[in-house]
Amino acid sequence: MAHGQFHWNELMTRNVEGAKKFYADTLGWSFDGVPMPGGGTYWLAMIGGEAVGGIFDISGADFKDVPESWMAYIAVDDVDARVKKAVAAGAKLMKPIFDVPGVGRIAILMEPGGAGIGWITPAS
Repeated sequence: MAHGQFHWNELMTRNVEGAKKFYADTLGWSFDGVPMPGGGTYWLAMIGGEAVGGIFDISGADFKDVPESWMAYIAVDDVDARVKKAVAAGAKLMKPIFDVPGVGRIAILMEPGGAGIGWITPAS
């Protein structure tokens, strides 16, 4: 992990199969499905046996106001402490900080200018 560097990117889409086809046809990505807690599948985009990004399905009602877009995640040394600083500096925490086993502790923020960004303290 390198604090302050971009760590991960994921496509948030309502058309997972269409996105998988597009990126497979144009970039040569393949996809490995990973079951998500609570149901659903997270798709790891793979090239040369390496995960290069993800695809997250936002077709559910919880995401009705979320636009389709790529979400970037920045690695941080302590997501809880950094989020406190971000909120004090005008950011908005979009959902409670959460843990993904084997991946890390994640926060989804809206920075003061309105852009969405993920911060992650990667799992060891």
